[in-house]
Amino acid sequence: MSAVDGRGSLTRSIVLLTSAVAAVAVLLTGLFAWRTIRTNAEAQERDQLARQAEILARTPPLASWMLDRQQRIAGPDGIGLALVRPSGEIDGPAAAVVGAASRDALLSGDKVSTTARLDGGEVLVEGAPTPTGGGLVLTQPMRAVDQATARMRGSLVLPLILGLTGAALAGALLARRLARPLVNAARTAHRLSEGARGVTVPAEGPAEVAELAGALNTLDTALTHSESRQRDSLLSVSHEIRTPLTTARGYAEALADEVITGEEVPEAGRILRTEIERLEHFVGDLLALARLEADDFRLDIAEVDLDALVEEAARAWATRCAGHDVDFRVERPGRPLLISTDGFRVRQLIDGLAENALRVTPAGRPVVLSLRAAGTGGLLEVRDGGPGLSDDDIEVAFVRGALADRYRGVRPVGSGLGLAIAHRLAGRLGGTITARGRAPEGGAWFTVRLPSHSAALNTPLTNP
Repeated sequence: MSAVDGRGSLTRSIVLLTSAVAAVAVLLTGLFAWRTIRTNAEAQERDQLARQAEILARTPPLASWMLDRQQRIAGPDGIGLALVRPSGEIDGPAAAVVGAASRDALLSGDKVSTTARLDGGEVLVEGAPTPTGGGLVLTQPMRAVDQATARMRGSLVLPLILGLTGAALAGALLARRLARPLVNAARTAHRLSEGARGVTVPAEGPAEVAELAGALNTLDTALTHSESRQRDSLLSVSHEIRTPLTTARGYAEALADEVITGEEVPEAGRILRTEIERLEHFVGDLLALARLEADDFRLDIAEVDLDALVEEAARAWATRCAGHDVDFRVERPGRPLLISTDGFRVRQLIDGLAENALRVTPAGRPVVLSLRAAGTGGLLEVRDGGPGLSDDDIEVAFVRGALADRYRGVRPVGSGLGLAIAHRLAGRLGGTITARGRAPEGGAWFTVRLPSHSAALNTPLTNP
């Protein structure tokens, strides 16, 4: 579905929804008004008829004259008259509507207001007592109420139609106001999915729509930053691979062309093996990093004695450091330090940090592997006597390839992925890793805090 189709659908939905709500409101209001109009019309006719009865009741001679001549106030309203004499006798054309209860009420000085049937039709009945005793009664056909009701109901139709029309227009305006920023957001999302970057959505409309626009703008910035890092990483990978490949190819061609012969062949073979090992190591680091970033990365959690694990790692690294004339030291509790974690991954983390330290530590300087308890977990440290890290280095220490690019040709560097792998491993184990620029030994200082296993261990990480 295109953005335009989406907008049309949203607009129609909002217009239909607002129109339906308005229609229900108008219909309910109209129904209530429809019923109320009948009541109001009858009340108005009764009030008018009662006033007429009261006026005539105040002039008994006029009423008697009308009655004696057997006249009827008919005219267009068809009003009928009945006179209740002080003796209780009832005279007049409308005498049939005056029952005993109405007569007694008038004789007692009370007004009468009721409905009755006269000449086969329903009529309104209003009576008022006369000053001399008795009373006067007027009747009016119910058709007068029907006519007034029809007039009032007729005048109600136009406002109802205008209300529905106004609701539809308001719905259309609301739909446009809501749909426009949503359509812009959808178009921006499509452009982002197609690879466009640097596009922004205006933060307009209601708060929720503005929040959506802000989220898309943030996504655009994050994608731009992430892809920039990926390009830099790809360039770094290309550079790292190109050098050993070029060397290996040169020696391979020299051997194939018999440029290298005799006693030079073993040396060429050693160089080829070294370059291939470099490639193998680099590819291994890339695969390790890819596995760590995978959502299905697996941890085998068990009870691990960190003290024993550090002792085992120390034996291996003492031998390697001795081969480089580096003074390896270990600091550990010397008693079991049990936590629930993945021992294999912890050893992988120690090896990565130790290898990084050994690479930059000159002969005669120390590398220290330290362990101590920290709450329910353990605190691992790897310190070295190398050149250390500056404040700027610490900010990018765990960004893949950042330090390798910065110090290539200045100090020994590896694939540039070792510290990034350590950062991922620490996070996967539910812990944290921090870097400091100056250890007591003079070089870099890496600290890993390992908690006992918890639900946070497999929380996905954000790439540094």
